[in-house]
Amino acid sequence: MEQSKISTLNLILKGDVSGSVEALEDALLQLDVGAEVDLRVIHRGVGAITKSDITLASASTAVVIGFNVKPEPQTAVYADQEGVEVRFYSVIYKAIEEIELSLKGLLKPEYEEVILGAAEVRDLFKSSKVGTIAGSIVTEGIIRRNAKARVIRGGAVIAESVTIDSLKRFKDDATEVREGFECGIGVGKGADLQVGDIIQVFEMQEKKRD
Repeated sequence: MEQSKISTLNLILKGDVSGSVEALEDALLQLDVGAEVDLRVIHRGVGAITKSDITLASASTAVVIGFNVKPEPQTAVYADQEGVEVRFYSVIYKAIEEIELSLKGLLKPEYEEVILGAAEVRDLFKSSKVGTIAGSIVTEGIIRRNAKARVIRGGAVIAESVTIDSLKRFKDDATEVREGFECGIGVGKGADLQVGDIIQVFEMQEKKRD
């Protein structure tokens, strides 16, 4: 994967004893939420969080993790001024859990196509406002106004990513029409519709990550 496409979470770790810092670092570096994100520990140390830690964090866009330690006087104020995020933990698993969530938050969303429904074109009408209106019956799911659609003819897709510009039940505008009901569908100039065409409506939904 190209380096430019990888999001990085930089961390500065400070703890009360070296053993705690090492244990936390080892656990964090084992986190793996995908190749799109990377975790880097750019500095580690024992003792209170100092102004120099905040300066380094500001310069490297890092989050400061304090394990059983607190900042020196005025350091918290300086962190606020620099816009540096400082987190405090006393239990390692809690730190790991929250940092894993932060890493997942850096992942770019992935989308998948979800079929909403389909309608069969039974008749065609001309409209001066919206062009051709397809008198249709919803054969599956729902047809939703403003949704994306494709037109299928004889099993082949003849138009892709057209938009349901208008949707009517009799003469009334409709937001959606469900399976078994008749409706009038307009797709503007997106497709040259014919009787027998199938209008399949879909939307792109963000995939949930494990």
